[in-house]
Amino acid sequence: MQAGAPRRVLSLFDSTCLIVGIIVGAGIYQTAPEVARGAGSVFGVLAIWTLGGVLSLCGALGYAELAAALPRAGGDAVYLSRAYGPWAGFLFGWLQVLVVRPGDIAVMSFAFATYARVWFGARAPAEPVLAIGAVVALTAVNLAGVRSGKWTQNVLTTAKVLGLLIVIGAALAIPPATAPAATATPPEPFPLRIALILVLFTFGGWNEMAYVAGEVRDYRRNLARALILGTAAVTVLYLLANIAFLGALGWHGVASSHAVAVDAVAGAWPAIGARIVAALVCVSALGAVSGLIFAGARIAYAVGLEHRVFRPLGRWSDRTGTPVPALIVQAVISIVLILALRSFVETVLYTAAAVYLSPCDQSPVLAAANRH
Repeated sequence: MQAGAPRRVLSLFDSTCLIVGIIVGAGIYQTAPEVARGAGSVFGVLAIWTLGGVLSLCGALGYAELAAALPRAGGDAVYLSRAYGPWAGFLFGWLQVLVVRPGDIAVMSFAFATYARVWFGARAPAEPVLAIGAVVALTAVNLAGVRSGKWTQNVLTTAKVLGLLIVIGAALAIPPATAPAATATPPEPFPLRIALILVLFTFGGWNEMAYVAGEVRDYRRNLARALILGTAAVTVLYLLANIAFLGALGWHGVASSHAVAVDAVAGAWPAIGARIVAALVCVSALGAVSGLIFAGARIAYAVGLEHRVFRPLGRWSDRTGTPVPALIVQAVISIVLILALRSFVETVLYTAAAVYLSPCDQSPVLAAANRH
């Protein structure tokens, strides 16, 4: 094994936890009402979430072939360079390193901070303080070594999945007649196409496995398995969550709700439901931040290997098994964004343009890469 290079230390379980941990953030708790309004019926809700899962699984299958063909750290940056030339990888790389990935980390850190304040109450620190604390703590865990990084990710993913299953079980256990109506006001119409976009947004992150392909053991088998298992598991979780919400509140209740998970479990936990859901969202957001930090540093590392201007980022610590400079720079930029933008919405708006510019259509990339 070459010194100062990634080692294949991620098992199938580690890889699957990374995917599930990044996908399942706060989205399912925030988008379900709008999706229900757009779908228009119970059947429509289940159909659109199933469609989102199928589309994501198709994307995962394409990425599985790309990752198996080019099993190196960096994902899209590597594929674009191979398919179209170094300029394409550079364009993707600098957007990811300077805008998209730090912005994503800041967004999910703000999501954690928003719900953490429910627990602190009047003594709550400001949201930017909590968000920065999450970035610093989870970056420190990853700087300590790949083992601590992957175990933290596994624990957070397991906790968020178990927590979501508990919420699902509580909502399903409530007789529909006892579940409080969210509001008597009819829900406003919502465009179906926007509902589908929200579903796909909530499934976002299934491609993250490609960024750590250089560290997966038995990559020819485990990359595809992790992508498929992770995406399929999230699809099942999201369907179960929506079945539970619909069972407890009905379509009208879900579509009218402003806090669907809280409303769904209110019959089981009327006094503490909001705090339980807030804790679950905090864990979900932290799991997403942890995964974004872990995978994002590998993008910066790959860009540093390929492009001279980012060369300092292309260094790998053989002692910790992590890209230390990439982790530090990523954390610094994320903290700067948190301090400059100071809110969840402003951070989303900052990253939106780059997010929609940076993704590539994987079909021509796959074809071009195979020709080479």
